Parts: sequence; C-alpha cells; structure tokens
Amino acid sequence: MDVTVTDSQRRSSSPNLLELALVTETWPPEVNGVAHTLARLVEGMRARGHHVQLLRPRRAGEVRAPGADVASDAEAVVLPGIPLPGYEGLRMGLPAARRLTRLWQARRPDAVYIATEGPLGHSALRVARRLGIPVASGFHTQFDGYAAYYGVGWLTPIVRALLRRFHNRCAVTLAPTQALADELAGQGFERVAVMARGVDTRRFAPQWRSVALRQQWGVDETAPVVLYVGRLASEKNLPLAFAAFRALQQRVPAARLVLVGDGPARAALEREHPDALFAGQQVGADLAGYYASADLFLFPSSSETFGNVVIEALASGLPVLAFDTAAAHQYVISGVHGARVPFTGDTAVDAAAFVAAAAALGDDPPGWVEMGGHARSRARGLDWAQVVGQFEDICQQIIEETRDASAAMDG
Repeated sequence: MDVTVTDSQRRSSSPNLLELALVTETWPPEVNGVAHTLARLVEGMRARGHHVQLLRPRRAGEVRAPGADVASDAEAVVLPGIPLPGYEGLRMGLPAARRLTRLWQARRPDAVYIATEGPLGHSALRVARRLGIPVASGFHTQFDGYAAYYGVGWLTPIVRALLRRFHNRCAVTLAPTQALADELAGQGFERVAVMARGVDTRRFAPQWRSVALRQQWGVDETAPVVLYVGRLASEKNLPLAFAAFRALQQRVPAARLVLVGDGPARAALEREHPDALFAGQQVGADLAGYYASADLFLFPSSSETFGNVVIEALASGLPVLAFDTAAAHQYVISGVHGARVPFTGDTAVDAAAFVAAAAALGDDPPGWVEMGGHARSRARGLDWAQVVGQFEDICQQIIEETRDASAAMDG
C-alpha cells in the first residue's frame, strides 16, 4: 500500500524538525567560500530531517519551466536577478516582497537564514519581520573592507553603517570566528554569535598528491611549489603574494608559483608574471589534487571573514603563510602549521612583515614537511557535523525566543 506522509504529519511525529528558508545570492556551482559553506549547511540540515527551502537568484541562462517555482536543484525557488558588477558569473537578487509573502504564507518557515545582504536579502528580512518569522543572518563577507581596495575607501563607514542596520534587525548575526564577532560587537553590531566553519578532510587530504600533475607544472619532487587559491581580484592583495614569492624564490630558485582561481586581475597578472602558472578555476577532485600536490600555501588577503581555503590547505597537509586574521588566527600557529604574520593595518609594515616571513620559510623548505603534518592533524578536528549542529541549535534558540516573546505579549 502506498502511504504518502505529508509535511504536517512528518512534523507532528517529529516536533523538533524545522521548516527553514535560506536566502542567498550565491550557490553552487558558483565557486566561493560562501556558496560552499551554505551548501554544506543545507546538506547537513536536510540529512537531519529538517526541511530547507532555498531561495536564490536565477543564474544567467537558467531556464525555468512555465509556471514552475522550483529549479532543477531540490527545494530551490529561483527569483529574478541581475549581474553583480565585477563578479563574473554571479547574480544579485532583486527585491521580491510579494513573491516571498505569497510563498511564506502558503508554507510558513519556522525561521529564515539570510546569507547575503543584497536587495533580495533586504526584501526577505522585511517580509519575515512583517510575518513575525525569526531571522538569523550570516556575516560572510566584509564588504565594508573592500572599498579601500577599489579606491573608494571613503565609502567604508557608509557601507558599514548599512550592514550594521541590516544585521541589527535580525535575531542573531552569525560570524565565523570569535575575533570577528568581537570586532563586530565593537562596531555596534548586536546579538552576534559564532558559528564556525568545517572542512571535508576526506576530500582535502595529502593522499591526492599527484606526480603527474606536478610534471604538468614543470617541476619534480625536489622543486617546492607555492600555491594560492582564491579569486584574482584587488581585495585579495595579490601584488603582495608575488612580492612574497619573489623573496622566497631568491632563497629557492627552483620554486614555482601556482595560482588557482579566476577574476578581473588575472589578465594583468599573467602579463606581469609570465613564469607563474595560472590554472584557472578548479573544483572537486581536481582542486583537491592541486592542494595536495603543492608544498606551501600562500594567502596574503586581510579582508576575509574566514577564508575556507586556509583550512582546506591545512587539511591537504600544506603549511600556511597568512596574516593573523580570520581562519589563520584561529588555526595556524607560527612554526607549527606555517607562519602567521601580525596584522597592524599599516600597509607598508604589514607587507614588509609578510615578505620577510616568506623569505624565512624559503630558508628551510625541508621544514615544510613537518609543518604540513601538523597542519593535517590540526584540520582533523574541523568536522562539518559539528558546524551543522551549531547552526541547528541557533535556529532552535531564536525560534523558542520568538515564541516566548509572542506568548508574553499575548499574556
């Protein structure tokens, strides 16, 4: 006999199962830390039995069947969007208050998680508040800090004020590290909680090291390969990556720099550095192979809220050279897992310190192997299941707080 279990029956038999809506402007197959993190959260929550409705902008060229709300990926509602300037392939969602109201009145979520602060996110926040649905938001990207890298540093306080107003209208804002949570609290952000990030230590592992791939790079096992993974754009501080590599290369002339990723700075960087290998975007097993086949990870960005690539490198057995911020602050100890460079905010001082640290690492390539082993051990404890559990607990908490507040008002 065919028995169909409705959502109401499912929830009545398991009252702790949640009905969640997740709003984001980025989602796989787009390649970035935010999309990756959200995909793991949704996967983990669904595996625990929760229903997660995904709301995102329609991708360029994506076709929706007439009258259909759901895209090809399960539980996704695709909404209108426009290209995001400077970010090829990404779309910014447009306001969709009427659509969201209709959707959430028909199937009311217990809570809404808003991952991006664009027009779609603002629209979702307004609708959720009007319907009395608790909202959690994620502080995934420091857009206020990007202004300086694009020559409009005077916009920083304006952007920060807009972000603060948005997040302070949410029940909680989730930051990936305690350091960032403290920084946001100092800037007037309210109700900030920490939700860590995880890494798949089976996908990112030293076992995927490939002699054949290194041969494609033109190096043998004796030549150290320095790797960068990330967007090729101004906010990633890439001129410093090359300055640091050149200092290391003076100590180890056979060293090779490999860059994985794409972005608006790529063409200029390829012209300026013809000896570097620009591998373009890599994903899945190919990306894991690039990590594992390198020997040192170089990450000069100081604008990260977390930096998933840092823990992916650690899991792959690579010592990491990075500024003492975000993931590196939390997971890298100098001399044990690589080198963590103090970050002062003074561009000249910080750049000099970063280059000096790279040169020091170049004095002892054999020591990279031991640090890589420690890096792998450090990453083993960063389990995604724990992160999903944190997220689940936070959602339960804001739902209960909203119910308690509503009951108190009714009383």
